[in-house]
Amino acid sequence: MDLIERARALYAETDTAHDFEHVLRVLALVRRIGPAEGANMRLLEVATLLHDIARADEIADGADHALAGAAQAREIVPQWGYSTAEAAAIARIIAAHRFRNDAPPQTTEEKVLYDADKLDAIGAIGVGRAFAYAGRTGQRLWSPVPANARATLQVDPASHSPTIEFAVKLSRLAASLHTASARAIARERHAFMVAFFQRLEAEVRGEQ
Repeated sequence: MDLIERARALYAETDTAHDFEHVLRVLALVRRIGPAEGANMRLLEVATLLHDIARADEIADGADHALAGAAQAREIVPQWGYSTAEAAAIARIIAAHRFRNDAPPQTTEEKVLYDADKLDAIGAIGVGRAFAYAGRTGQRLWSPVPANARATLQVDPASHSPTIEFAVKLSRLAASLHTASARAIARERHAFMVAFFQRLEAEVRGEQ
């Protein structure tokens, strides 16, 4: 069984914004960005495949999925032929991929996974994911952004919507990227997403 199928078997059912198809899209971006940035692809690819294995746990009990996933990966990958030192490095790559993280990525591999994961949250894919998650959780299609939301990054879950998610998080992702390769990809994705939400607001207001 190859690594992709081994990893797929570890993923519990979750929403379409965070399913194994997301993992495969991130893997495709990692394979594009990683070689250009000189990353260790042996470590990076397995970290990518395992980076969201604890996502279902975070949804269920609020645990930090990056740290929980790192701990799980440290136990899993030695069974796949990786050394203890490699397992520790893979765990660190996974631990550093979360947007709201007190420990920003440091190594090339950590930066590439972070960037690839964030690229999958912007552009057309990012818009689709935002609305898929909104539908699953009963959010409104559109809502005005509270005056202090952009500054505080604090949102009332009961009034959340894709427009608020864009304002407080998605619009910031391109600027958070670390690698030149990812920033180049992000420019068009970010511009598309900005235009989409501007158009959405105009249509909601009956202006277009």
